[in-house]
Amino acid sequence: MEEGPARPGTDRRGREVLTAGGSWTRTEANVVFHDREDAGRRLAARCGHLAGDDVIVLGLPRGGVPVAEQVAEALHAPLDVCVVRKLGVPYQPELGMGAIGEGGARVINDDVVQGAQVGAADVAAVEEHERGVLRMRARRYRGSSPPAPLDGRTAVVVDDGIATGSTARAACRIARERGARRVVLAVPVAPVDWRERLAGAADDYVTVETPRGFAAIGQFYDDFTQTSDAEVTACLARSAERDRENGAAGAAGADVPGEPAAAVHRSATAWQGETPLPPEAREEPVVIPATGGRLSGDLTVPATAAGIVLFAHGSGSSRHSPRNRMVAAALNEAGLGTLLFDLLTDDEARDRANVFDTALLAGRLAEATAWLRTRPEADGRTVGYFGASTGAGAALWAAAEPGTDVAAVVSRGGRPDLAGDRLPHVRPPTLLIVGGRDIQVLDLNRQAQLRLRCENRLAVVPGATHLFEEPGTLESVSTLAADWFTRHLSRTPQHT
Repeated sequence: MEEGPARPGTDRRGREVLTAGGSWTRTEANVVFHDREDAGRRLAARCGHLAGDDVIVLGLPRGGVPVAEQVAEALHAPLDVCVVRKLGVPYQPELGMGAIGEGGARVINDDVVQGAQVGAADVAAVEEHERGVLRMRARRYRGSSPPAPLDGRTAVVVDDGIATGSTARAACRIARERGARRVVLAVPVAPVDWRERLAGAADDYVTVETPRGFAAIGQFYDDFTQTSDAEVTACLARSAERDRENGAAGAAGADVPGEPAAAVHRSATAWQGETPLPPEAREEPVVIPATGGRLSGDLTVPATAAGIVLFAHGSGSSRHSPRNRMVAAALNEAGLGTLLFDLLTDDEARDRANVFDTALLAGRLAEATAWLRTRPEADGRTVGYFGASTGAGAALWAAAEPGTDVAAVVSRGGRPDLAGDRLPHVRPPTLLIVGGRDIQVLDLNRQAQLRLRCENRLAVVPGATHLFEEPGTLESVSTLAADWFTRHLSRTPQHT
C-alpha cells in the first residue's frame, strides 16, 4: 500500500486532481489505467457491438477526447467533440438550470428555473454569455469547420470517467437534442451506481470498471495529466486523416463541403505556437505617450469586440512576453481586443528598481487606459486588466483608483499583495489564477482574496508552477481568462 501525499486532492506524483468527496488514499490497487490512451483502448474493446455505418463518437473536451479517439478508431467511426456549456443560475452559477450545445441545442430544467425564481430575461442573458464561450471553444478545437451532423445517427458520448455525472448527462441530452437517434454513454471508469445516477440520460451504457471506494477519476489513472487544447485538436486531426484514408465521411472537418480536413490540422497546430488572429483582427504597433517618455505597444481589436484588455507584464518581461501573447491570442480568438505594451521606457527599464515600483507601474497602466479611451477602437467598449506576476499588483492598484471604469481584472501567478492597502478598494470583478505547485504565491493570493471586497474568485491550476510551463497549464489560464473577460466585459461600459 502506498500512501498519497499529505495534501488532499493530489495523486501519488504530487499532481492535484479534482475529487468528488474530499481526500482519498492512493493504493496500487486503485490504478486501473496507465493513461487515457490505455483507457480508450480498453473501453474500445467493450464497444464492438456498437459498430455500424451510422455511428459517430463524441469526446467531451478535454480529457474525454484522447479516450474517444481510441474508440472511434476501433469502430471505424468519425470523431467529433461534444462542446457543452452549463447554464448556471445567476448569483449561484454552480447550480445548473440547463445546458446548451452547438447547432442551437438547448435544454432547460424548468423545476430549477422556477424554484430559483429566474426570469426569462436572466435566462436569456446567461445563455447569450455561454453561447459566446461555447463558440470560442468549438472554434479553438475545429477551426471554422462545422460540427458533424447527428440526425438519425448513433452518438457514442465518451469521457475519461464519471464522477458526479452532470456533464455527461448534459452531453447526452444535447446529443439527443441535436437529432441523434440513439445515445450511448461510454466511459472507462465510473462509480458502482452510475447507471442509476444517470438513468434516462442514454439508451445504453458501457464501462470497463466500476470500482468501490470511488472518490476521483484520477484515482484510477497512473498518469492523469491534464489534456491540453493542442492534444484535443491533434486527436481530431488524426481521426480526420484516418477517415479520409478510409473514405469515411462526416468526421469533424473531413469531407465537409467547403471545409477540407486540413482545416482541422491547422487548428491542431494553433496552440503549439502563435495562434492565428481572427480574419478581421490585425495587430497594430502603437506609441503611448506617458509621463517621462513614450511606451511601445501592440493593439489588436476584432471588429465585434465587446471590450479591450490591457496587459501588465511581470518583472523582467515586456510586451513581447510569450506567455502573455498566448493569453492575448486566446482573448482575440474569443472576440476581445488586447493592448500589450511596455510599462517602462528604455531608460527606466535599465534601473532594476523600477520593475518593482508598483505605484509607477500602476500609473503607467492608468495613462495607457486614458490614451486608449481617445482611440476610436475603444468607443463604446469596456476595458479590463490582465496582470502577470508583479504586473498583477499594478493592475489591482490601478483598478482601486477612485472613478476607475475598469470592468474586470485577471491575475496570472500574481502578487496581489503588492497592491497593499488598496486591495479592499478594488471594485472590478477579480479572478486570481495561481499554479497549484506555486505554494508561496498561492498563499499570498489566498491572503489577498480575504481582503478583496469585490466579486472575486481564486482558480488553482493543478500541477502548475509559477510560470505555467507544464503541458496544458497555460491553456487553462487562457480559458479561465477568456471566460472571465467574456462574462464581465460584455456589459454596458461605465465610461461615457
